[in-house]
Amino acid sequence: MAIQLYALDGCPYCEKASDALDEAGVAYETEWVDALHSDRDEVKRISGQRGVPVLIDEERGVTMSESANIVEYVERSLA
Repeated sequence: MAIQLYALDGCPYCEKASDALDEAGVAYETEWVDALHSDRDEVKRISGQRGVPVLIDEERGVTMSESANIVEYVERSLA
């Protein structure tokens, strides 16, 4: 899948990003991460930090974090 969202279950910021993708009708795959920051090695490898949400748009070569940035990107580039 071209769009991946790294998220933590119950995270309100992850939910904002997910809702934006859903509202825009974007197909994406959610990669659920561990609650412990120290166990988020894959997120660190991909984005350079361990926080979520992280959006990966392989088609456009975009990797970003922070829910506000993700929502803005989805609205401007994917909707």
